[in-house]
Amino acid sequence: MQEEEKVSITGIGSYLPRKILTNYDLEKMIDTTNDWIIQRTGIKERRITENGVTTSDLATKASLKAMKDAKVSPKDLDMIITSTITPDHFFPSTSCYIQQKIGATRASAFDILAACAGFIYAISIGQSFVSSGAAKTVLVVGAECLSKITDYKDRTTCVLFGDGAGAVILQKSEKKHQILYTNLAADGSQADVLIMPGGGARNPASLESVQKRMHYIQFKGKEVFKLAINNITKLIIETAKKNNLKPKDIDLIIPHQSNLRIIEATMQKLGLPMEKAFVNIDKYGNTSSASIPIAIDEARKAGRLRKGNIVMLVAFGGGLTWGSSLIRW
Repeated sequence: MQEEEKVSITGIGSYLPRKILTNYDLEKMIDTTNDWIIQRTGIKERRITENGVTTSDLATKASLKAMKDAKVSPKDLDMIITSTITPDHFFPSTSCYIQQKIGATRASAFDILAACAGFIYAISIGQSFVSSGAAKTVLVVGAECLSKITDYKDRTTCVLFGDGAGAVILQKSEKKHQILYTNLAADGSQADVLIMPGGGARNPASLESVQKRMHYIQFKGKEVFKLAINNITKLIIETAKKNNLKPKDIDLIIPHQSNLRIIEATMQKLGLPMEKAFVNIDKYGNTSSASIPIAIDEARKAGRLRKGNIVMLVAFGGGLTWGSSLIRW
């Protein structure tokens, strides 16, 4: 790549709430079992925020860790981009709250909403700003308090979701982890398969919307399962091909942690061993936008990311949206 296009991840950080909600805890709340949840999802436990803790609180802690890792101060930040489906408020943006909490007074700040693929969308946006020279240092955050919009009376969805945050710093650098390519896609015709129907302009908050439990996550599991496997598999093959690679040339795939069965089926279709996928869904469940940056941080700490490795981030989520990012570590 040309010199001016080398945008790298120069800092990484993540944060998980201390409170753990296990499958055995859920057995006491709804008609389910630990064995059933593990068999269907691969999840054993998830992290849940305490009352009064917001998405910006989690995001701030992850952001400060990423900034420390990159050796940048709040005044160095030119831009903050946060991907979340659980903002503190519809407006102002969660990024503005993060800006205030970390003291990044020079930074512009905005949120994006692309569900579970949102972090990759945000990475792509941040990369473009740094590559063009419009910004030198960008903080990209994926953060969620999904427990706030999870219906704990719905046994099909409440077992899936957890809370957490992850963040990265993007800058031009030859020495760090270079973003080689990003690939984004969407299919709005499938919007209703994964949705929170209440609270927006179509179904404003009302007594009726609350009584109908419209302010919680709803999804059609079988449809999402099939769409996710097919689209993620195609995306990995396409992303590799556009970079003169084959899937087997990828050293590590870091997928969105949605469901262990989806990850396993995707790797099987690609003809790749599970050892080439980083998985931590058993500990945290589905944390939407936060799952990939949390996984990047954990993979690095576990020694799964080595200098020169070709790493692919890949995610699929509501919208429908999906995306990939290829990185030379």
